Amino acid sequence: MKIGVISDTHGWIDPAVYEHFAVVDEIWHAGDAGTADVVTALEKFKPLRAVWGNVDGTDVRMATKEYLFFRAGLKNVLIIHIGGYPGRYAPRALALIRELKPDIFVCGHSHIAKVIFDKTHEMLCINPGSAGRTGIHKVMTMLRFVIEGEKISDMEVIEFGNRGRTRGQ
Repeated sequence: MKIGVISDTHGWIDPAVYEHFAVVDEIWHAGDAGTADVVTALEKFKPLRAVWGNVDGTDVRMATKEYLFFRAGLKNVLIIHIGGYPGRYAPRALALIRELKPDIFVCGHSHIAKVIFDKTHEMLCINPGSAGRTGIHKVMTMLRFVIEGEKISDMEVIEFGNRGRTRGQ
């Protein structure tokens, strides 16, 4: 199963998302879609699992959940927008981590791409950075990887443009 992970689109999808995610089986959006149109467009493109973020209004919140917990391959996955990272988890995220004990923890919000293994909670922490044009980041990023049973492989951080610029500019 090939997975594409994206976050913090803030109401806009760069055409590069469709190019890089053409090969994925499923997209995980870790919040701050920005508009329901982003959610709808991604759902039409590929199967989508999405959570809402702090900038998302009622339209996005009606189409998504605060967090998702599900199985991908033989791995338990938790996705929430404001999550943090090992040693600095947001309180709500930490409570869910302790309760649900995921193998893979996905969050957004920071606009900084990170992939870190948390030895304390024995889980892989993934933040795809930001795929949107607004925020503190300088380069738009997203992630792609493979889950086969218990194995996670082929983790790629995809950098696809400078923030505030559309392709071709």
